[in-house]
Amino acid sequence: MANESEEKVVDPIIESETVVDEGESVNNDDVEVDAEVEAEVEGESSDDSIGDVLTEEIALLKEQVLRAHADAQNVRRRSEQDVEKARKFALEKFVADLLPVADNLERAIAAGNPEDETQKAVLEGVELTLKSLQDTLKKYKVEMVDPAGEPFDPQLHQAMTMVPNPDMEPNTVMDVFQKGYTLNGRLVRPAMVVVSSAP
Repeated sequence: MANESEEKVVDPIIESETVVDEGESVNNDDVEVDAEVEAEVEGESSDDSIGDVLTEEIALLKEQVLRAHADAQNVRRRSEQDVEKARKFALEKFVADLLPVADNLERAIAAGNPEDETQKAVLEGVELTLKSLQDTLKKYKVEMVDPAGEPFDPQLHQAMTMVPNPDMEPNTVMDVFQKGYTLNGRLVRPAMVVVSSAP
């Protein structure tokens, strides 16, 4: 009977404590709390690393968005410039093909004799036609380049020959074989000229 009472006394102690070594025991509740603390610490460290990764990804995405926005603006700007150039210079080939007509009308006027009564009416008609053509060209921003007496400009003039002339400054346009034309400031055809040189 004494043995049975001793066993009853020992049983509750065994249930509440776990024997680790000689005389040392650890409470089961304490073990569970320590495990929870460790889990929380691990969670905090993993949250910090996730936060760092997210911050880097956000910075990278912001940079990509800024680059995409800049690229879109550049494409839009280039497109606007291309459209503007196309609008300004769409008539360039047509003007170049039309210029020989103006040249021929000028030659007809230069070849005619205004003193001859039979040619006078024809010359007046040719002059009016040439004036009408020149007015139309000006309306579409086509400007004539007639550099007689001006300094030679290789960007607008094409020198056909150089002639020594003591009466003029060197590199001055003495005569114009063929007038030049520009369209909105862009050269369509250079003026063909004779340039003076030092004697």
